[in-house]
Amino acid sequence: MTAMSGSQRRLSVVGEDTPQSPFPVFLKGSVSKGFGRGSKELGIPTANLPDDAATEAGETLESGIYFGWAAVGESSKVYPMVMSFGWNPYYKNEKRSAEVHIIHDFADDFYGSELRVIVLGYIRPEKNYESLDALIEDINTDIKVAQSSLQRPAYLSYQRHREIVTPSP
Repeated sequence: MTAMSGSQRRLSVVGEDTPQSPFPVFLKGSVSKGFGRGSKELGIPTANLPDDAATEAGETLESGIYFGWAAVGESSKVYPMVMSFGWNPYYKNEKRSAEVHIIHDFADDFYGSELRVIVLGYIRPEKNYESLDALIEDINTDIKVAQSSLQRPAYLSYQRHREIVTPSP
């Protein structure tokens, strides 16, 4: 299956039927203030992992767009997520960041709450964009790709993994 993103056709499911090395990658940390672009400019809110979690991610992951599961705070409720890890070339970031879009509408923000993430697969490389609309269109396609990719049994099983459903003491 394919999905359209701008003038490009993209696969609607990515990766093998089971997560392949280096996945799964487990990340966690307190949600930190980002650049304020996710909700305001893009209409796609993100929960930013702290710098130390981004540094840890960089030991295993290349810059790019990833998918997996996430949970926040004391809750054991797990949601699908898309994570941008890297430099965000459209915005010319000076350091790599790990920005997680949890695919769920939350009533409130959760700055300072623990964010637990299981990264299970790679969607695509980072890239620069000609326009903000093109960036938003690609992010929305990434969300659809993540949702479809996570429906496979091996990926669904991680939704119950102890690393994500159990908050840190």
